[in-house]
Order: sequence, then C-alpha cells, then structure tokens
Amino acid sequence: QVQLRESGGGSVQAGGSLRLSCAAARNVDVMGWFRQAPGKRREGVACENSGVTIYANSVMGRFTISRDNTKAMVYLQMDDLKPEDTAIYYCAAQANFPASASVMCGGLVDSWGQGTQVTVSS
Repeated sequence: QVQLRESGGGSVQAGGSLRLSCAAARNVDVMGWFRQAPGKRREGVACENSGVTIYANSVMGRFTISRDNTKAMVYLQMDDLKPEDTAIYYCAAQANFPASASVMCGGLVDSWGQGTQVTVSS
C-alpha cells in the first residue's frame, strides 16, 4: 500500500470548477480518483497509468486527470460541475499489482486517501 492525502474539495455552484490534488508517499504506476455519493456505490471517475487515461462516461469532457511524477502527485481538474457530481472524492492507487488504468477504475485498488467532500449546488 501507499499513503495518499487529498486536498482541494469544497462547495461550488453548478457550472463552476474545482481542482483536487493528491500527494502520494511514493510514486506508483497507476493512480486515480473515485467518488461516492450518499446512498450510492463508490465508482471510478478517472484513472491514469503511463499516460493512458480512463474516464467515467458521466465526467467525460468535463474532468481531466493529470500526474506529476516528480512530486508523486495526481490531480483532478473538474469543470462544468453539476449537482450530480456532489460526492466524497477519494484518491486511489494500486501499489502492489500491475494494473491498467481501466482495471484500476474498475475497482482494483489497494490504497485509499481519506476523502474530500465536493458539493455542487444548482
């Protein structure tokens, strides 16, 4: 496992933007972002491995995942936010098994951050 720490959540009106950041204790090949809304299952939002990115259909074209491997950081730029994006967002990584971005976003995660709340009002 690897320790992860998120920052950057908050409240915003619909159509606004937020940027989430996640600092990892060390570099890992595959990292991403998941979210969990009240009463719903945790879902993969965006994942990245060696420049290959995967996005959930619901955020395609609005969210962008990026990495800074020199700092062991992963970011999630969220634009044109909608009320349905309201959730707790978790930074995630797969530190022990080779996995593609797609496999990790499907749930093969062994490391989680503590989560950060994102609230979008209409």
